[in-house]
Amino acid sequence: MYIRRPLRRPSERSQPSQPSQDRRSHGSPCTRRTGGALLAVAALLVSAACSSGSSTTATSPAADVALAALPQATPSTLTSYYGQKLGWHTCGVPGFECATMKAPLDYDKPTAGDIRLAVARKKATGKGKALGSLMVNPGGPGGSAVGYLQQYAGIGYPAEVRARYDMVAMDPRGVARSEPVECLGGRAMDTFTQTDTTPDDQHETTQLVGEYKKFAEGCGAHSPDVLRHVSTIEAARDMDILRAVLGDRKLTYVGASYGTFLGATYAGLFPDRVGRVVLDGAMDPSLPARRMNLDQTAGFETAFQSFAKDCVRQTDCPLGGRGTTPAKVGTNLKAFFRKLDAHPIPTGDADGRKLGEALATTGVIAAMYDEAAWPQLREALTSAMKEKDGAGLLVLSDSYYERDADGRYSNLMFANAAVNCLDLPAAFSTPEQVEQALPAFEKASPVFGEGLAWASLNCAYWPVRATGEPHRIEAKGAAPIVVVGTTRDPATPYRWAQSLARQLSSARLLTYVGDGHTAYGRGSRCIDSAIDAYLLRGVAPGEGKRCS
Repeated sequence: MYIRRPLRRPSERSQPSQPSQDRRSHGSPCTRRTGGALLAVAALLVSAACSSGSSTTATSPAADVALAALPQATPSTLTSYYGQKLGWHTCGVPGFECATMKAPLDYDKPTAGDIRLAVARKKATGKGKALGSLMVNPGGPGGSAVGYLQQYAGIGYPAEVRARYDMVAMDPRGVARSEPVECLGGRAMDTFTQTDTTPDDQHETTQLVGEYKKFAEGCGAHSPDVLRHVSTIEAARDMDILRAVLGDRKLTYVGASYGTFLGATYAGLFPDRVGRVVLDGAMDPSLPARRMNLDQTAGFETAFQSFAKDCVRQTDCPLGGRGTTPAKVGTNLKAFFRKLDAHPIPTGDADGRKLGEALATTGVIAAMYDEAAWPQLREALTSAMKEKDGAGLLVLSDSYYERDADGRYSNLMFANAAVNCLDLPAAFSTPEQVEQALPAFEKASPVFGEGLAWASLNCAYWPVRATGEPHRIEAKGAAPIVVVGTTRDPATPYRWAQSLARQLSSARLLTYVGDGHTAYGRGSRCIDSAIDAYLLRGVAPGEGKRCS
């Protein structure tokens, strides 16, 4: 599943090519994965969040079982973890401190060994009343919270928020600096990311399945112990240890994208310890993966429709001119993808990679997360379609996959699959099940449906059995929780925010009417002021508040 929040430097601004009421037109230190900025994303091939298997249809109902809260008293077997002292030290980024926190690798067997988790903070900078710690997570799963803190949140969150809170982040287990899951080397990942995800025949289907198996086998071989203990529930329990170690009675937290699932899970496990919690770009934990993936496929189609409408109003749109319908724009893009499938084009890449259908699709999807990337996408498509130069789309794809110029990949993709495949059973068990579901996925998105359906097969070959199931999260007794949804969000459809807000007993739904993934810090003064008021003064948005 493409659950991600890409990160933009604070100095960058959203600059829509065609201003309208639906877009943020003022300063937006928003998250985005283009132009070389760090981001926290879910990967194209490995990101299909895995949920129920062969018995689950695309229209499976949401789960009725609710996540049970843990006992309020800390178990004696965890006392040493809750009482540990962190050794803070400088860590190369001015103004930030880093430390390593210990947690049990297996909460069911806490004496069997530790996992070491990377933590970073930036102390409150102001003279006003200190409000404690504000923990942040950018999503993924697999996104580095420490990187997000150091490159955006710790310097780009509103000054008043940073003045009153110690800004804190912890890379979840298996992610980045926290005993990262490893799977494949750079060359093998290059092959993986270029594999055709719209197989035309049995040979290509077998090739795709083979790549999924190699990926899974690599993860099992390189990270056999950690792979069994990277679930969202375990990561949420780690957050409670960190809360206590920092000296906070309650958790104050801003989670984006997958970070909303992590935050909601914390609230479900520890409702009495919920302070001011913001869940931006919300996931719906009650859905099985096949339904979740189908919803997300429709979300990307919604985002593409917005891009298409904007594109044909521009003078440099290579997919059609004024008056061209979004459906025709999609048809033109699909035709281009088919050409690349048959005849990949040069990119000038030092490793000899050409732009085929798989990498081109990833590049387009990367730009769907943020409307500020649309001009870059138009330019990249123009170069590829008219000049047979695939460099621009390759840049977008590489940034999405976090591949650097030396051919090295971050562990984002590996952690993403590891968490998703452990949290929920596989969406599909066999290629035949994918083929049966293709009509539903292609109806949801004529442009992306086929590829996203096949991407949903990745967890079928995972070496570790899933430990989670779809469930509701009610968090009865929790303080007010702010759930934020964007109406045309591609990765976390608005209906998910609505559903999570209905599940959480104390939720307030805050709606942004517009494009892009997540809303806080992306340029809407209405959204930002509502969340800032909540974080700083504890004033939750009114029921049904909508912003544009």
